[in-house]
Amino acid sequence: MPKISEKGRLMPESPIRKLVPYAEKAKGEGTKVYHLNIGQPDIATPEIALNAIRNFKDDVVEYSHSAGMLSYRQKLVEYYAKNDIHITADDIIVGAGASEAILFAMQSCMDPGDEIIIPEPFYANYNGFAVNSGIKVVPIPSSIESGFALPAIEDFEKAITPKTKAIMVCNPNNPTGYLYSKDELEVLQEIVKKYDLYLIADEVYREFCYDGHKHYSSMYLKEIEQNVILIDSVSKRYSACGVRVGCMVSKNKEVISTALKFAQARLSPPSFGQIAAEAACDTPDSYFEEVLVEYYARRNTVVEGINKIEGAYCPNPKGAFYVVAKLPIDDSDKFCQWLLESFHYKKQTVMLAPASGFYSTPGCGKDEVRISYVLNVNDLQNAVKCLEEALKVYPGRTN
Repeated sequence: MPKISEKGRLMPESPIRKLVPYAEKAKGEGTKVYHLNIGQPDIATPEIALNAIRNFKDDVVEYSHSAGMLSYRQKLVEYYAKNDIHITADDIIVGAGASEAILFAMQSCMDPGDEIIIPEPFYANYNGFAVNSGIKVVPIPSSIESGFALPAIEDFEKAITPKTKAIMVCNPNNPTGYLYSKDELEVLQEIVKKYDLYLIADEVYREFCYDGHKHYSSMYLKEIEQNVILIDSVSKRYSACGVRVGCMVSKNKEVISTALKFAQARLSPPSFGQIAAEAACDTPDSYFEEVLVEYYARRNTVVEGINKIEGAYCPNPKGAFYVVAKLPIDDSDKFCQWLLESFHYKKQTVMLAPASGFYSTPGCGKDEVRISYVLNVNDLQNAVKCLEEALKVYPGRTN
């Protein structure tokens, strides 16, 4: 029998989705499963976006421009201007979600064998994108004790080698919810400038900042504007994960022209997704105001609930809609599977994502889980209660 590729062998399994069969089996046995494993909000997609698809009148669904529909890119220029990010439509490559945009960025800026530094824990699929691109992730640890703040500049410098080509950050962060400050981003600017690296900045959760904190974009770092590649998406902003539209933005013309070649090779991004995304740009501010109030209540429900559980700890994040919680467990992979396979409380259980999958360093995150607070407050209260009861009887409890 022919062998599969080495790249296929190295491609990591999704820690977010690998437990789906166990969840489906639990549901089939009559157990209600609270899905806190995946960033799929239950917030309604803006009606203006849905209507744009419903009212599509053309006789043919055509290819769009490989960089994305010009009308959509022009709308994005207006959106970014409102956020004090001043670009042109030619600075944008639209992708099939932020996922494709990240692949374009990695493949445009790095050769196989090159290295990218990423503070961990980080979005699990970065590992997969790196394998796909033939590059090596060099993780540097952040700690739950600091709320997962940016590691010290010395930690970055220790990790830099002749093969280092880029640093990547997610801000606000998935999976931790940490919001990097202006000061922290200026530390990154110093490193990027000193070593002439790319800074790939995943900012898809820009709108979700709490407690009066504001998002500071990497595009504001004027000293390295030729080094910065912004990654963005409509999935979370407009609760429209399924439209599969994201983008990469850079003022570096060579990066954009190179990424366009990769974009041409896959022909074009989704037409209906772009139609919805373009219309969504006109979503009123009131939508985001209501969403923020809702997520604020959800965050508080989860953080306060977990911190009341004996032996558990959860920092209070300033952004996104995720937390990483430390639990008194021996192994997060075993625990998350056990929750679905062997536990229920009043015919209810909770599906979490093992945090081990959000680290690149083997053995890290074994007593941590990522929780997506994407359900309504009542469901979250029930889910936290399930977690509390589960920890009372889990065979691998550590204290």
